[in-house]
Amino acid sequence: MSQPATCQPTVSIVIPAKNEAENIVPLITEIRTAMDGQFEYELIYIDDGSTDATWSTLLQLQADGFDRLRLISHQQSVGQSMAILSGAWEARGEWLVVLDADGQNDPADIPGMLQSVQQRHALDARVWGVIGHRVNRRDDWVKRLSSKVANGFRDFMLNDGIPDTGCGLKAVRRERYLRLPSFNHMHRYIPTLIQAQGGLMLVHPVNHRPRMAGRSNYGVWNRLWVGLVDVLGVWWLKRRAKVIQVRESHL
Repeated sequence: MSQPATCQPTVSIVIPAKNEAENIVPLITEIRTAMDGQFEYELIYIDDGSTDATWSTLLQLQADGFDRLRLISHQQSVGQSMAILSGAWEARGEWLVVLDADGQNDPADIPGMLQSVQQRHALDARVWGVIGHRVNRRDDWVKRLSSKVANGFRDFMLNDGIPDTGCGLKAVRRERYLRLPSFNHMHRYIPTLIQAQGGLMLVHPVNHRPRMAGRSNYGVWNRLWVGLVDVLGVWWLKRRAKVIQVRESHL
């Protein structure tokens, strides 16, 4: 883990990355354009066992003086969900923002999402987060087909009311995120897991773009079939969850 920035952030942006060297500089440039002067933030990149120049590119950016950048390196890949958790454990902000490293999520959407969820949270403490809704998907046919089948099955089993639970762009209260059950692929079911604990998840329309560069780490087998099995596990967790309502005595 690299040395942390000296400021105390209110927002921690966490980006799990595996073999995304070509996308790092343009994505960070967009994040800085969107966030500088808007929020006090830190940016945490997790290199999840990359075999390309991802880590060296990140180290060079940090050496060039970007003091908001914090770096975590996994010697072996542990998957997107565990990489996000690795960043969440080290994060210092009240709000955790997660987005994909391939550039398909637009950082320009982050300020609006944060403002919306913070305003609603101030009015209702049960509002724990917000997830993007990619109204116009810009994926290839493999992703669209696998997502359509998986989302249909998920909606039938989980009934969470979220139109696009697979969107990588989301913002969640960090303390609440860390209380969720942790398991591989959990990042695809954050709204359901939050609802099972009594929280509310907002939906915010977001831009969606083609991948900036490189190749996707996902295909039919590791997106569709694994996802269908995961839904059964999340359905079980949802049925077993209990919402604790506390009344405190002040005698």
